[in-house]
Amino acid sequence: MNSKTNRLSGELPKIGIRPTIDGRRNGVRESLEDQTMNMAKSAAEFLETNLRHADGSEVECIIADTCIGGVAEAAECAEKFRREGVGVSLTVTPCWCYGSETIDMDPHLPKAIWGFNGTERPGAVYLAAALAGHNQKGLPAFSIYGRDVQDSDDNSIPDDVREKLLRFGRAGLAVATMKGKSYLSMGAVSMGIAGSIVDTNFFEEYLGLRCEFIDMTEFTRRVNEDIFDPEEFKKALSWVKKNCPEGKDYNPQGQQKTREEKDQDWEFVVKMALIARDLMIGNEKLADIGFGEEALGHNAIVGGFQGQRQWTDHFPNGDFMEAILCSSFDWNGIRQPFMLATENDSLNGVAMLFGHLLTGSAQVFSDVRTYWSSDAVKRVTGHTLTGEAANGFIHLINSGPSALDGSGQQSIDGKPAMKSWWEINPKEVDLCLENTSWGPAITEYFRGGGFSSTYKTVGQMPITLSRINIVKGIGPVLQIAEGQTVELPDDVHSILDERTNPTWPTTWFVPRLTGEGAFRDVYSVMANWGANHGAFSYGHVGADLITLASMLRIPVCMHNVPGENVYRPSAWAAFGMDEEGSDYRACDSYGPLY
Repeated sequence: MNSKTNRLSGELPKIGIRPTIDGRRNGVRESLEDQTMNMAKSAAEFLETNLRHADGSEVECIIADTCIGGVAEAAECAEKFRREGVGVSLTVTPCWCYGSETIDMDPHLPKAIWGFNGTERPGAVYLAAALAGHNQKGLPAFSIYGRDVQDSDDNSIPDDVREKLLRFGRAGLAVATMKGKSYLSMGAVSMGIAGSIVDTNFFEEYLGLRCEFIDMTEFTRRVNEDIFDPEEFKKALSWVKKNCPEGKDYNPQGQQKTREEKDQDWEFVVKMALIARDLMIGNEKLADIGFGEEALGHNAIVGGFQGQRQWTDHFPNGDFMEAILCSSFDWNGIRQPFMLATENDSLNGVAMLFGHLLTGSAQVFSDVRTYWSSDAVKRVTGHTLTGEAANGFIHLINSGPSALDGSGQQSIDGKPAMKSWWEINPKEVDLCLENTSWGPAITEYFRGGGFSSTYKTVGQMPITLSRINIVKGIGPVLQIAEGQTVELPDDVHSILDERTNPTWPTTWFVPRLTGEGAFRDVYSVMANWGANHGAFSYGHVGADLITLASMLRIPVCMHNVPGENVYRPSAWAAFGMDEEGSDYRACDSYGPLY
């Protein structure tokens, strides 16, 4: 794959490698040139081999033209990075260098320093001196220093250094990728949901995103005036008829739509999906049919659709649109999933975006709906919970749509997964489709009709639930809960699922408990969750989320990530000995990134 897969305006960010060196000539610098530049080349090769952009493109590293021994060469490197579109900065060195003369001074680039742990030259001394300079100047940087001493001619990258390089690289690329893109608000506030009140200051100051707003009547206009690719619509509708079977209609007999009405709804919701995608990223085919302005789109890396209630009281809901766009495939085949938040919950949309940029996989938007204790399950179903579910679980369910990847029908090493989209194979697409039905909307809830993605997530899948909240007096905070999905016996699942809306996608989630604080038990996780929504990503990616949040100056108010995996800029250690408090104080002191 290459950068042509990038569907948004702007080049993909690159990682800049800065080899710094002892500037003293006549023997010292000359003896270190090859070792220092080789260290840069080794880091670049490792990162390019092991990282990908969320759109599947390979990551490119840019190395400074020369080693950096002083301010003049630092300036030349900075200019090259600007020309080349570098969005992440990594300094590497095996030796002592002149600290504040050689550091990266760009305040917006995520930055790290890898100081080689060797005895021949004091790389660790430079690392400490340079980090002190960064901290004194208010330019936080991440420290990378191997645990074990290496020989000077050892060009290998130790495992602990590799882990930090990748964690820094993934998070840094996420920060750089967001910058200059848009959040597209399709509609306004849904049912008073706080995250649906789009806070432009948050998006602009913390994420570098601009906010774009349209009214939902734009969908009506484009449907009525045929502002979509007519050939793609035919293709999409044919694919839907073949691959998207309707589920049971739970509406009372007198309130069910006729076959003709349902067929009309299918045509409408397929058009909605085409239109939402075109609104986000544009579509050159629209220019061919006379709609040049509409062809441009809003350069939206993430968006949200209000839906309820002004839209759904009259028109078919956005469930199909949201579910299929958030999936890693559609009628055009396997492709990068879109991040489209239900009910225009922009803050949950950001959590989805974070997870996607870090993993390249689809993200599942959910209501954090119900805590089921073992006693309650026993009372309602007669079933005794065992295993991972023995202490109860949380019902994650969306009000109609979730990405079909969330069914858990993909696999890694024979275990259920939600894979990076470029790793998915056609058989896994078929399995996701086969295990999803589309329940006609309950008209008591969605008066205009529509169809919801209906599935239950398979068990034994590691996932990370996360959420951004905005708290007056603090600003944005991030919540993280790593855990796994569990599978219930079919009869138990049906009893519990049908107590709410059985046409909606369901995931039974057990967070990993620590016995303390918000993770004392499953009930405490539910009780401490800060909103009605959350987004989950495949795998335990909480450590990457913490690193990303620190780059953006967003404190983490709740997590169950092991302490040894928490990785933040070195300056955080100067804000107190309690990690959570120091995170808050550091984020408050440095303020939003932009």
